[in-house]
Order: sequence, then C-alpha cells, then structure tokens
Amino acid sequence: MNVEAYIKTGGPLPLERRTIIHLVLVHNHLQDQLTQALKPFDISLQQFNVMRILRGQKGNPANLSTINERMVSRMSNTTRLVDKLIAKHYAERKTCPENRRKVEIRLTPKGQEILTEMDRAVDAVEREVLKPLDEGQMKELNHLLDLIF
Repeated sequence: MNVEAYIKTGGPLPLERRTIIHLVLVHNHLQDQLTQALKPFDISLQQFNVMRILRGQKGNPANLSTINERMVSRMSNTTRLVDKLIAKHYAERKTCPENRRKVEIRLTPKGQEILTEMDRAVDAVEREVLKPLDEGQMKELNHLLDLIF
C-alpha cells in the first residue's frame, strides 16, 4: 500500500509517521473485515472477544474483572457487553452462593453453539487477510510487532 497516495499527501512522509499511519490503516482494515464477518450474528468484536474469554474458562465461571483483564481492547463497559450477551441468551450471570457480592458469568449452550459458527466466519477472514504472507513472514511480522508492544 502506498500510504502517501492513500491519504493523498503531496510528498513522502517521515518514516516514523508513515509507519504509524500504516499501522493505523491496517488496524482499521482488519477491524472492518472482522466486523463484517460478525455482522450476520449481530455481535460486535468486543462481544465476540468476551464470548471467547468465557469459552477459555473451560466451563469455569468468570467474573467481570477476569473478563476485563483478558480483553484485547480494554474498556470500562464490560458490564454492558455481558448484559448484551445475556439478553441474547449467549451468556448467563449468577450470584455466587458462598459470596453474594461475587458474580459468575458463563457461556450458555446456545452461546457455545453460535460461537462455533462465528469462529468459522472469523477464521475465513483471518486466512484471507493473511493469504499474501507465508509462515516465515507472519513469524517475522509478529516478532517486529513484539518489539513495539
């Protein structure tokens, strides 16, 4: 991608600025592609992330703090995301019998089933987006990104 042409600048950008803009453009492109893949399921990327976190608990409940710590995109509205999943019957919330202040959140069977379908849609987008890269290039890209973050 020619960043300068894309953002219609008159000339070359300083390398640091070009790199940052390029990363932002790639991020936006990926987010758009993933959002489109999840659109038929009426699920946001953040809700999808919460569902994957809950699945990763392997049947054990999670609390809001655990979910928030593991979010790819951390935000303060984790409660709202969980509430939306509960409204769709993809997750359930129960008060812990031993500690009534503790709330336990789990995926429902319906949530697990729909998550499997969403996984297929997201996997297809990931394969398509990364098709131009071979395994070595993906490893190198991950290494370079690790140097930044």
